[in-house]
Amino acid sequence: MSPSLSRRTRWATGSAVALALLFAGAATVASARGDGAAPAPRTPSAESADAGFARDMAVHHQQAVEMSFIVRDVTRDDDVRRLAYDIANTQANQRGMLLGWLDLWELPKTAPDGQGPMGWMPDAHSGHDMASMNGKAGMDGMEGSGGTDSDGALMPGMATRTELNRLRAARGEQAEILFLQLMTDHHEGGVAMARGCAERCTVPVEKRLAQGMVEAQRSELDLMADMLAARGAAPRP
Repeated sequence: MSPSLSRRTRWATGSAVALALLFAGAATVASARGDGAAPAPRTPSAESADAGFARDMAVHHQQAVEMSFIVRDVTRDDDVRRLAYDIANTQANQRGMLLGWLDLWELPKTAPDGQGPMGWMPDAHSGHDMASMNGKAGMDGMEGSGGTDSDGALMPGMATRTELNRLRAARGEQAEILFLQLMTDHHEGGVAMARGCAERCTVPVEKRLAQGMVEAQRSELDLMADMLAARGAAPRP
């Protein structure tokens, strides 16, 4: 990989970690003093967008962490391993924040009866933007939307169990390409979900975290497109 692309890798992933630490600090301050001079918002309900996003994005992030650890063990490419490490570090940190808010709100980490994955984004079930973010199954094949769990892909962009097994079995450049393609799909789905929270969530610190996710993951999408191109590949259609 070229020196300029390697520098871009370090800049993008370093920015993602910095954003995660920034929002972690903001969450701590917000919890301590009500997020500034404005009065603290009332506790979200289990059916709210705030709780739904926290539950679903925690699951979404967990898979990104899993994929990052898988590719770390099947490639020796420094740039891919560095990207995987930073994705795992950033998203594990954000996942902890999301689950911590659910604990703070005394809300369950599973969806209430009648609300499956993505139930907090009712327009997602129309199959427009969100289906385009998950070309493997769209929303129609997701658990809680009238279908099956699409081989484990519960939310937009998530890899199926079959795809995760392919990644575990791959080695070298083949593994690098598959990881970058799967993580591109994953980030696209995550960006769509984070935009949904930025529009619908009511807790200010959570809205800011969601917007930060959009910006950081869009930067990583550009980086991964360059890394795929350097390997003679491209994101999946």
